[in-house]
Amino acid sequence: MRAEVVDVIDVADPADPRLDDFRDLNSVDPRPDLPTGKGLVIAEGVLVVQRMLASRFVARAFLGTDRRLTELGARLDGVGAPFYRVSAEVMAEVVGFHLNRGVLASASRAPELEVPQILDTARTVAVLEGVNDHENLGSIFRNAAGLGVDAIVFGSGCADPLYRRAVRVSMGHALLVPFARAANWPDDLNLLLSREFRLIAMTPDPGALTLAEAVAGLAGERVAILVGAEGPGLQERTMRAADVRVRIPMSRGTDSLNVATAAALAFYERDRLAP
Repeated sequence: MRAEVVDVIDVADPADPRLDDFRDLNSVDPRPDLPTGKGLVIAEGVLVVQRMLASRFVARAFLGTDRRLTELGARLDGVGAPFYRVSAEVMAEVVGFHLNRGVLASASRAPELEVPQILDTARTVAVLEGVNDHENLGSIFRNAAGLGVDAIVFGSGCADPLYRRAVRVSMGHALLVPFARAANWPDDLNLLLSREFRLIAMTPDPGALTLAEAVAGLAGERVAILVGAEGPGLQERTMRAADVRVRIPMSRGTDSLNVATAAALAFYERDRLAP
């Protein structure tokens, strides 16, 4: 049997202060993953923990059952953070609910990247404005990872991509896909234009080009796909900065799709045609 390299510490008391990184995850005020609190990143489940270990976010501690410790195995070797091994009952009392995934990891937030950094080698970028739902945000990261998007730029009004629910829904890709916040919105769109990105603004406007038409003409270009909030969409000022406005043709009287679904279609169309 392989000798354990990770520091495994058995804990039976849910009040043990060493477990505080994971305490009350469903509470609004003391939740440890708030930027205004401890500012931690929390990963849930074996797969998401593995992706945290592969990311720029350095693990502080793990909390989990013996089964999940075994599943993670050698991936924990040399990590340098303790694994607090607990029963499912103790874990539920610490986090405030029953966690089917059986393991959590905490990490400190890494320094935020800046927009120019993530544009240097990118060919396809997603630009989000007003996407304030954590599940939509997590889904967009997962779609971006799977469909060839190199980085994500946040405009105004977006939710925290490192909130626990966003990280979970993204399946950990919020920790791997580079992202940065625009310091001056929407003026920072000029940074993309100066790097020869073509800006595609998504809209339900029936007068806009279809997505397929627009993307086909930009196959060899650097492309930024702009998506806005559910309902209001992109602000008019943001739309004016774009090179082209595009729509997804709809049927049966439907005016638009969920923002994560619409973004996924745009990512797929771009990835399908990109060289």
